[in-house]
Amino acid sequence: QMQLVESGGGLVHPGGSLRLSCTASGRTFSGYTVAWFRQAPGQEREFVSALRVTGGHTRYGDSVKGRFTISRDNAKNTVYLQMDSLKPEDTAVYYCAAAQGVILSSMSRLLSYREWGQGTQVTVSA
Repeated sequence: QMQLVESGGGLVHPGGSLRLSCTASGRTFSGYTVAWFRQAPGQEREFVSALRVTGGHTRYGDSVKGRFTISRDNAKNTVYLQMDSLKPEDTAVYYCAAAQGVILSSMSRLLSYREWGQGTQVTVSA
C-alpha cells in the first residue's frame, strides 16, 4: 500500500513562493496520477492540480493557473507543487492524493483518488 507524506508548507507573505513536496513510500508513482487538493476552514476540499506521472499530462484549477506548477522527480518518488505569486486566498491545508487508472477527464475529481496524505498547512499573510 502507498503512503503519502506532504512537506514544505509554512507562512509566507503575499506575492511570495513555496514549494510543496509529496513523497510516496511503499510503492512508486509509476502508473499513478498524483493530485493536490486544498481545504480552507469551513470550505469544501478544492482541486488544485494533478499530474499523470506516465505521460506527463497536467491539470490546474482555474484559481491557480499561471501561478502554480506541478512536477515530478521519479528518482525521489516525489511530486512537487511550486506555488508562486501567492495570495491570502491560497491559505489552506494542502493535501496530496494518488490513484491508478484515473482517466484524463476525471483528474480534477476528488473521488478519483484513493490514497491521501495528512496535509500540510500553507498560510499567506502579511
